[in-house]
Parts: sequence; C-alpha cells; structure tokens
Amino acid sequence: MHFDKLSNSIFDTVLVANRGEIACRVIRTLRELGIRSVAVYSDADSDAKHVADADVAVRIGEAAPAASYLNVGAIIAAAIQSGAQAIHPGYGFLSENAEFARACEAADIVFIGPTERSLELMGDKIRSKDHVSAAGVPVLEGVSSRGLSDEQLAAEADRVGYPLLIKPSAGGGGKGMQPVYSAEALPDALATARRVASAAFGDDTMLLERLITSPRHIEVQLLADSHGNVIHLGERECSLQRRHQKVIEEAPSPLLDAATRERIGEAAKTVARSVDYRGAGTVEFLVSAEAPDQFFFMEMNTRLQVEHPVTELVTGVDLVAWQLRVAAGERLTLAQSDIHLTGHAIEARLYAEDPQRGFLPSTGHILSLREPDGTGIRVDGSLREGLTIGADYDPMLAKVIAHGVDRSEAIARLDAALAATTVLGVRTNIEYLRELLADPDVIAGTMDTTLIERRLPELVFRGADAELLTAAALFLHAERTNADALDPWTSRPGWRMAEAARPSRYRFSTSQSDRVDVLVAGTAEAAAVTIDGREHAARLVGDGGDHRLTLDGVTRPLAIARSGDQVWIGCDGVSLPLRHLDRSAQTAEMLAAIERVAHPVSPEVRSPMPGTVVAVAAGTGDRVTEGQTLVTVEAMKMEHKLAAPAAGEVEITVSVGDLVRLDQVVARVRSDEEAMEAAQPHPEREVTP
Repeated sequence: MHFDKLSNSIFDTVLVANRGEIACRVIRTLRELGIRSVAVYSDADSDAKHVADADVAVRIGEAAPAASYLNVGAIIAAAIQSGAQAIHPGYGFLSENAEFARACEAADIVFIGPTERSLELMGDKIRSKDHVSAAGVPVLEGVSSRGLSDEQLAAEADRVGYPLLIKPSAGGGGKGMQPVYSAEALPDALATARRVASAAFGDDTMLLERLITSPRHIEVQLLADSHGNVIHLGERECSLQRRHQKVIEEAPSPLLDAATRERIGEAAKTVARSVDYRGAGTVEFLVSAEAPDQFFFMEMNTRLQVEHPVTELVTGVDLVAWQLRVAAGERLTLAQSDIHLTGHAIEARLYAEDPQRGFLPSTGHILSLREPDGTGIRVDGSLREGLTIGADYDPMLAKVIAHGVDRSEAIARLDAALAATTVLGVRTNIEYLRELLADPDVIAGTMDTTLIERRLPELVFRGADAELLTAAALFLHAERTNADALDPWTSRPGWRMAEAARPSRYRFSTSQSDRVDVLVAGTAEAAAVTIDGREHAARLVGDGGDHRLTLDGVTRPLAIARSGDQVWIGCDGVSLPLRHLDRSAQTAEMLAAIERVAHPVSPEVRSPMPGTVVAVAAGTGDRVTEGQTLVTVEAMKMEHKLAAPAAGEVEITVSVGDLVRLDQVVARVRSDEEAMEAAQPHPEREVTP
C-alpha cells in the first residue's frame, strides 16, 4: 500500500462513527498506523466485532439508528469523552451529513471528509446536476426543478418521454428510485418514491431523468487534498445491481477502453475541482452499453464507498490512510502518473437475506462461521460465531474480494472463496452470488444494470436433496446415540423381541408444505439411510462444526450446526436450515391441518420479513376487500405490501414507524362468513330461565 506511517503528532486518537464491516475496516488501518481507535456502539451492538477490535468503545444509545448512529450529540460527546481529535464517519449514517460536519467543527474535532459546501452541493441531486452541467460535464436529459407537484412532474414527464427514472434529490444508494415505463404507472411510482425519500432523507423532492434501457453503472474513485491537488484512481464497474443496490463490483471496468478511461477520469476530476473537493470521493456515471464512449453524470458520493477495496487492490493505495492524511492537512504525494492499475479485482457483498423468499432480510444467530483465505483473497467483515444478526440495521454482513492477474482469474478466485465461505444460523445470498458469477454475460463482461432482474426468474437454488437430508439425519442420529450412551434408561434403540431393530425415523420440513422422512439403520459412522424408498450407504464423521459425509462412496466436507429444531447444513456456499419435526411437532401440524380444513383462509396477516412499517392503508373497523393493501413494510430499501386475505372487517395491530419481526401479525381480517357464523344463535349455549 502506498502510504508512509503517520506520526502520532497528527492524530493520536480517531473515533469511528459507524458499525459493522466498515468500522472494522477503518480500525484496521488505524491500528497499522499506530493511531488509537475509538468505537461507538448501540445497545444492539454491545457484543459486535468492531467493539472488540477498537482500543476503546463508548455506548451512544439504544438500537434505533436515530438514538445511536444518527445521534449527532451522542457521537460528539463520545469523541470529547474519549479524547478523539478526529471522527471518521465510514459510509452511510452521518457520512454525508453537513450538519454533522458543522457539529464536529464547532467541537474543534476534525471531520474526516469533505467540506460542508461539497456535502451540501453534491448531496442535492438537483443542485449537483445543474452545477456539474455548468462545469461542462455531460448529464442526462430530465427535469431537475424544485417544488414541482405531482401534476407538474407528470406534465414534464410527457415532455421528456418514457421510459424515465424517478430519483429523490436527497440521499443516495438507490433508495426511493423508481423506473417508470408509462404515464399510467407514474402516480403510484411518485407516491412510493416520495414516501421512501421523506422517511429516509426528510425531503421528498423528486427529479426525473431519461432512462437508458441498457445502462452500465461506472464510477470513478478520486483523491483530493486541500491544496488543490486532485487525482483519480481508475474506475469501478458496478452494473450488477438489484433494485438499484450494488451486489458485485469490479475494477477496472471490462467495458472501457484506455481513451474513454482517461476521459471519464478527467470528467470526475472536473467535478471534484468545481466544489473544491477534499478527501476520498466517487463520481458515478451512467454509460450506455450500445455507446460506451458516452457517459453521463449521475451523482457524487462524498465519502468512502462500500466497494473501495477493489480499487485498493488494483492500485495498491490505502484509501483510508489517505483520508487521514488529507484530513490532517497533508498534500497528496501521489501524482496522476503514479497511479497504475495492476491486474483485476472483484468484490461480492454478503447479505443476510433469503433469495428463495424474494430476498427478504433474514435474522438469526451465527452458529458456525468459516471465512475464506488464500492468494489474492481479502475479506472485509464483522462476523463472529455467537453474533446476533437483527433487523435494526442494513443486512450487509461482509465483503469477499478477490484479486488476480486478469479478470478471469479474479472471478475464479472469488467463486472459490465464496464456495469456501460458511455462515450457519442465518440465511445468506452466497449461493446466489455464485450463480451470478457463472452467468455467461457476467463472464463475458457484457452485463448491464438490468441483468439481475432479467435472470432472477431463471435462477434455481439448491434444495433439500439426499445429501443434505442424510447429513442432517445422521447428525441428529449421532446426538441421539451419544445421549443414549450417557443415559441407557432413556435409550430408544428400536429393538423388539424376535425381530430386527427398526430404523430410526427423522422427519424434516423442506418447505412450507413438504415433509420428508429419513430412515437411519445402524450408527452415524456406518449407516443405511433410506429416503423416498431409495437406500444409501452413508457415513458422517467430525466434531464441532466441521464434518465429512460419505454418501454412496463420495466424500465431501460439510459444516453442520443445530439450533433448537433446526439443523443447518453448509456446503459449497449453500447454507440451508432443515427443521426437524419431532412427535410433538408432528401432532401440532396435524391439528393445524384440521383447523385449516375448517377455516381455509387464515385471518392473520403476517410480515414476511423484519422491517419498519412505512404505511398503513386501513384502520381498525374498516371494511376491506380481498387483495386490498393493508400495511406496507420496508426493509433493505425494499417495500412489501401486505394485503387482506379475504373480504371483511379489519383489525390493524401496528402503526407507521413500528419495527416488526419476521412473521409478526400486523392485521387480522374477520371474514364475512365468520361474522355471519358468529351472529347465529347457539342453542347449546342458551340458558333456560
């Protein structure tokens, strides 16, 4: 990495005003530079990795972001209490907040980031677009006037033409962005975008832009000091996105040639100079796949980006170290001619989400963790075994990054690293990431920002096959055998007089409606396993979380862990929970089935994910129709509308702003049939006078 060791006379102590993997990443560079690190944490993060990694940790409030990581007063107080001379904001939270930068200045604390003018100007998409256009940087045709009503925006949309993109003027990260393909779809899209933007940024101002149908998202990394020096460190390709949220990023872009790379880099430097930028920043451009020599300014991120590691790996520049040096007033000692791109790097974001349930955020406890290593592999993460993954914050868990001599080697290394990654106890997107890396367009470098949405219906994820079911059954069988050995009086070997020992039966729930029985005869180390009438020779050995399963002569490593009635199996990046149904659970299911026959439609409306209630479309006592939206829950920048299962009278059990758990009841609908039944007299209940 290109940096000289900072002397402690610059910063002795730096507070990191963030959490998760980015806090751990910043703390790592602080440690390498001999600077004392201070972490802050909410009640939900008291056992988090960034707290353990830091030299000092200060509690700043309850779990809600507004009470902790967005609490300017608490963070400034923590900095003063710990003796921090500077604050690194990471990304997200307060990293692009001009009021926070002003609060730091008022407290005589250095804000490791750009000036307030840069934050305010580039933080407003309407102002920033007009500003860079005046500086000669190309922008997309659209509407960027403040104060326009929905009716005025609709009129302007007709002038610009469809398809178009609605974008909140404030904020970033794709939150609130809505593609619109017809005038009929505009009102609902505007309502959703305004609601999301108002809740996230406190500003529902919208702008409209022409939508490029085959877009590539390419961004340029910048470094600038307070002495007028600006350099770019090449570009990153960020076109693999889902719902405007980046999933896989790489550097350099496989689309650009050397001449376009130089032009887009100079355009990014023009943007930085136009606002007297200071520190690390990124200018995002939209590039047409059909005309890759044409690019258009989208926005400037006035902070460190999530995907900064790919730039660090191809340039050898530690961006966090340079953020510190620039914030301390030093000049850039790197000239543009010093920046050379070596090899190729690609990064995958590991999320706590369930691709098989529409990418709904998932929660749980980390039962077993295996992170990859090896040549060219880097992991920026914040996981540890025993950690609770809740619904309070963004579900990103870690980033796995690979570097190679060329793009094909980097992709191969990343795929192998993801296959070697195991996270048991919470559903993740690892299998989905590997599917993306194997996509022919991704391998060829011809992807665009619509690829993921187009490919999703085609993706097939691994289910509970014979191998995983056998592993789960043998794991439980070994537990039972060990328990029986310790207490022979509770032993259930299946022995009967004058007949062979019966196999043990293990029933698993493999989906909401499917059940599979696995019969095991013998011991876990020498078993005959029968599934769907087919017998397999099987053997499971191992302890802790690491096991080896031999099934019909083929041996492979597996990670196995159990939590309650769930057995988690990890293999080749797949992480699958199998629910074991014991006798009491089977009885409960039979009773529930009887109830469903009597009442085929459940009156309860449950949240399919942990999240925040952002809209309530009905009130208790209202008459609703089947399919009518009752409650909208938002998580991970995605809204999910929950509808009435039947016509009837509704009872709403949540309010806007409430945090809800997975499967929490948010409403109940008393159907017309139930109301009529309840109104009928019951002679057996009548009392004779």
